[in-house]
Amino acid sequence: MKKFLIIVGIVVFFYVVYDICFYRLGIYFDFHPNQEITTNAVVKRKNIYIEKDHQYQNFEIRGVDLGAGMPGHFATDYAIDEATYLRWFQYIKDMGANTIRVYTILSDDFYNAFFKFNVNNDDPLYLIHGLWVNDYIQNSRYDAYAEPFLNTMLDDANTLVDVIHGKKKLSLGSGIGSGSYRHDISKWVLGYILGVEWEAPMVSYTDHKYPDRNSYLGKYMYTTSDATPFEAMLAQVGDRVIEYESKKYKTQRLVAFSNWPTTDPFVYSDSMRLLFEKYAEIDVEHIQTTSQFLAGTFASYHIYPYYPDYLSYDENGNRASFKGTMNSYQAYLKKINDHHTIPVVISEFGVPSSRGMAYKDYHTNRNQGRMTEQEQGQAIIDSIQDMQEVGIRNCIIFTWQDEWFKRTWNTMHGVDLTKTPYWSDYQTNEQYFGLMSFDPGEEQSVSYVDGDISEWTNQDLVSENDSMKLYLKYDEKFIYFMANIPNYHGEKFYIPIDLTPRSGTKSMAGTSLTFDRDVDFVIQIDGKDNSHVFVQEYYDVAKATLGYELWNKNSYVHPPLKNSNVFNPIIMMIDALGSFMKPEMSGDLYYETGVLVYGNANPNANDYNSLADFYIQGDAIEIRIPWNILNFADPSNMVIHDDYYKNYGIEYKMINKMYVGIGTRNISLKPFSLKGWRKNVTYHERLKQSYYMVKNFWKGQ
Repeated sequence: MKKFLIIVGIVVFFYVVYDICFYRLGIYFDFHPNQEITTNAVVKRKNIYIEKDHQYQNFEIRGVDLGAGMPGHFATDYAIDEATYLRWFQYIKDMGANTIRVYTILSDDFYNAFFKFNVNNDDPLYLIHGLWVNDYIQNSRYDAYAEPFLNTMLDDANTLVDVIHGKKKLSLGSGIGSGSYRHDISKWVLGYILGVEWEAPMVSYTDHKYPDRNSYLGKYMYTTSDATPFEAMLAQVGDRVIEYESKKYKTQRLVAFSNWPTTDPFVYSDSMRLLFEKYAEIDVEHIQTTSQFLAGTFASYHIYPYYPDYLSYDENGNRASFKGTMNSYQAYLKKINDHHTIPVVISEFGVPSSRGMAYKDYHTNRNQGRMTEQEQGQAIIDSIQDMQEVGIRNCIIFTWQDEWFKRTWNTMHGVDLTKTPYWSDYQTNEQYFGLMSFDPGEEQSVSYVDGDISEWTNQDLVSENDSMKLYLKYDEKFIYFMANIPNYHGEKFYIPIDLTPRSGTKSMAGTSLTFDRDVDFVIQIDGKDNSHVFVQEYYDVAKATLGYELWNKNSYVHPPLKNSNVFNPIIMMIDALGSFMKPEMSGDLYYETGVLVYGNANPNANDYNSLADFYIQGDAIEIRIPWNILNFADPSNMVIHDDYYKNYGIEYKMINKMYVGIGTRNISLKPFSLKGWRKNVTYHERLKQSYYMVKNFWKGQ
């Protein structure tokens, strides 16, 4: 018995050592150094071919980017389970896509689901896998040759190769997904996109710091004489990835390096370089491959219609027209495609179906936000047609699912960034690029602004005034109001709101309105085209935080009165570089986001308008207001903005009630209890109108 236990102990010991060395540390011995190398995809000139039925067939990538976000979770929680991935894969396949692109190593649920979906599938989905670089590392003091940057990238590349071959185990805390990766999905992996959207300061810093490290000669990749030090670093990473997979698994696949307009290969005028901070170039044409690399490379770009729109402002930029419209996007795509001798893959493009907007495309109105789901779908289709007309046949739509945790430069100052996964901020455009929405409610939302008031009950009644009744509800995305006004024929009326005791006023300048308590916001319903939300100027976040940027005034030097009766339009700052370059092309520095859009907001309605804020049906007027509009920093905990001028900026204050009223002149406000849901979010999936539009487009081609 003792000998048996010793033998068992030795066996267990060696198994543990083997498990650690092979599955965790990636140590291996090449017992077949002369085995033939194979590849499932190759590049010939500007085309991609995949191996199918023992021969290579032309392949055009029709893809969708897949993020890691779910409501109630940050992306780094890796909270999406296997069943969800399987359901999504079927939706994606049904849409006409043939490829998924992921950005980093995910949890093993993704790879398990991908294997199950494809293993007995004659028409599988293919995968392009990214190699992520930590944002902190890229935006820190490190250059691209520093150990935390380059060595980590090389180690993660080996890990990625092991993961897709089902030969890896990772633990939580590694900064990427975790689990036991035991399914070999490599035959469905087309290739790798190495890196991220490179920041120009880091690229330029690397190039200036190491002027003599501008060449690399490897077994599979090498640089030309025109290469930069940063490009030489990329060649080294690509070469090492190919070498590791060739030696350990006797296979190769396509390799690309991430790029975007900020580091495109072109040099622009001095004024463009200054205003757009376009002072770094990456050109993958400077990275060539040897005959021992069988698969080949492609050029990967993230290119959106609205930013940075170099060709609109560059006097030397060639213009292009599309459907009779000036189209600098198509011109830029042509410029990119003409530059390259290898296939170009637009691996990110799209527009968000958000209420808030950050950038405007002045030629084709494919804006970063303020787009309905129908407009989103049409913009995606138009962008694909732009690509096809200039010879780009491979594209990947950004993105599959909406992501609640995301932030945007023109809203992030006003929200608690540690709580973003727990509510849906319709003003933050980055959250709404998806073809699939996460709508509040387990099966349906608590209310739809559609004229059907069957969801409203007497329990929702908050205020009555001169026969007018006001009802309230809320969920993770909106505060809903329903006004019931007998014999309503479109007369103007108001809904005042009191949120904070720090400010407010009992009257509204320019009107005869009075209130029985201090009011912070006023909703004005005045027909389909003149309805707005206004904010008392002391509680106007734009005035307090953007005074210098928008009006060249420091609001803290001369703050408004706490009880000022002036109410301002609610505005949102947008990008306006054009105002410096070509004033005749640019819009204002901001737009009024407090304007209310009339329409039917029920996704099941034939006349559905995803941006609709209010709807009138007989005596009932339904309204929905995004939390962000009313200065909520975190509605999941009912946290609002505190006094800007006392705190010299945005600090937070928790509340448990708000006061609301309704009327046309003298309005009394009543309390409405507020209770946050904290991390207990509810949601249900919904395929957007844009999904079905892309599906019809791809299926029809």
